[in-house]
Amino acid sequence: MTAEEPRTTSAAAVVNPQKTRVGASRMWHAFGYSLAGLRAAWGETAFRQEAIAAVVLLPLSGWLGRTWVETVLLAGSVVFVMVVELLNTGIETAIDRIGPEWHDLSKRAKDMGSAAVLLSLLLCAATWGMALWQRFS
Repeated sequence: MTAEEPRTTSAAAVVNPQKTRVGASRMWHAFGYSLAGLRAAWGETAFRQEAIAAVVLLPLSGWLGRTWVETVLLAGSVVFVMVVELLNTGIETAIDRIGPEWHDLSKRAKDMGSAAVLLSLLLCAATWGMALWQRFS
């Protein structure tokens, strides 16, 4: 059996040939799918705004953080917002694929995704606010 041959012949592997990849080939293709996801997310206004803010805030975290822990917390809170936004966009996209009609459960899922983004933004703002307060007070 080579690295490209499937280890099992499950129903998922038959439907999706991507499931048969293993090792470096699987990692390489997963990396490509991740880049495709980031390109797709760039088309979303909210993600684009957060990415532009990250271009500013990530270098600033190195300046504002006094220790490596503070720097990681500042940078991590920014990246966390982007991760949650990607997950929210994924939820919204999957629901939109199901159909355009209004459904209470679809609204509920989208609202919960939006709430997750709000909480991540509040966490990021509080983290940066406390770091700025400590630095300049």
